[in-house]
Amino acid sequence: MNYFRLVLAAAALSLPAAPAVAAASPAPVETSAPAETAEHFLASLNQKTGTVTLPSGIATLKLTDEFYYLDPADTERLLTDGWGNPPGFKTLGMIVPKAVSPLSERGWGVIVSYKADGHISDEDAAKIDYADLLKQMQEEDEAENKERQKQGYAGLHLLGWAEPPRYDDTTHKMYWARELKADDADQNTLNYSIRVLGREGVLELNAVAAMADLATIQQELPKVLAFTNFTDGNLYTDFNPKTDKLATYGLAALVAGGIAAKAGLFAKIGIFLLAAKKFLVIGVVALLAVIRKLFNRSKA
Repeated sequence: MNYFRLVLAAAALSLPAAPAVAAASPAPVETSAPAETAEHFLASLNQKTGTVTLPSGIATLKLTDEFYYLDPADTERLLTDGWGNPPGFKTLGMIVPKAVSPLSERGWGVIVSYKADGHISDEDAAKIDYADLLKQMQEEDEAENKERQKQGYAGLHLLGWAEPPRYDDTTHKMYWARELKADDADQNTLNYSIRVLGREGVLELNAVAAMADLATIQQELPKVLAFTNFTDGNLYTDFNPKTDKLATYGLAALVAGGIAAKAGLFAKIGIFLLAAKKFLVIGVVALLAVIRKLFNRSKA
């Protein structure tokens, strides 16, 4: 965002001048590393194509020519340095469309992760009141936002379903989309979620985009689903009740976050920001974080 550059420049200009020294003994001048451009940042990402086995070996991605894959390390770089999210969220990587830069206003990506909480029963699929579930999730926003603010980030609010949850009992896949609003964002964020139930866990695909791109995401995600599959032996139908672990929650808790809700700030609803994304110049990320905290306090 441009105001970060302006504030950074203002901060530099406001620093006290260094004391004068004799001309015969000039003080050494420290040269900072050159600023990394968005183009250099993107070029530094290892974009994998073709068939990719996820780090856990739990699933494979048979990528079409329209997409590439980033491993967990590069995914965290994009999420934190590129989009301005807090660090530390563990993923299995990200699927990114080639047609648009993830740093552009129309950029988006699909974050991949896996939770080995056990086999999730779908017996309650037809009994869930998702309108009531939405109200419960919204009521918990206050506590979540207090925690975000402690870390120097703006509040993030669940406005409603961009697409209500639905479950396909044939493919054992769950779909839903949330509309989110960050306090300091000009546009709302879309989190489109897909959960693929497996033998002893769930594969999570979270598409992060602007709300204006809902139609694009709805068109593109079927392609992602088509090339994302569990490996043999890890399918939902491979479950053995005599030997395999059974999850302690069902589909409703899966949408709300399940047991993982207690694991950390973003574990409950898997939220990543894109609407407020920015490219942070490598080497001044820490300074920008401090400036952002001061900026948010001044707005309050």
